[in-house]
Amino acid sequence: MGGLKRKIQEDLNQAIKKSEEIPRSTLRVLLASILNKEKEKRYKIAKKEETLNEKELVERSNLTDEEIIEVITSEVKKRKEAIFEFERGKRMDLVEKEKKEMEILQKYLPEQISEEEIKKLVKEAIDKVGAKEQKDMGKVMAEIMPKVKGRADGKIVSQIVKELLS
Repeated sequence: MGGLKRKIQEDLNQAIKKSEEIPRSTLRVLLASILNKEKEKRYKIAKKEETLNEKELVERSNLTDEEIIEVITSEVKKRKEAIFEFERGKRMDLVEKEKKEMEILQKYLPEQISEEEIKKLVKEAIDKVGAKEQKDMGKVMAEIMPKVKGRADGKIVSQIVKELLS
């Protein structure tokens, strides 16, 4: 088991012992999402390499910390979308619950980078790919996203790229 997954499991065990409802339910959902991703990965590997035994298959389908960060990022994004919808529906009780869950999940993400840092990285990417106008946005995004993965919101990065290309 990778370091990040082990940490999440340990934190879940602590939340269960301390009867902390929101951390417990949030971490259970997160671990279920990680498990589903591992099953997907296992299925893809099994289709490609039919000669692997069960033990090898399970080992190879464990998610890396980087893949787990993708799952967490996806879970955070779901909470952001839910918060937006609940605010529109004036359900502040649910907004608070989603915000608490989001805070718990964000503890497992790498430190987020500032907008200033993103601007600097975007400028470097624009120079590197020789982007001049809006139609070059795809090239710039392809260059920068791997560098900021899990550390910056894609929407913000995309806004900054648009800004700097106009």
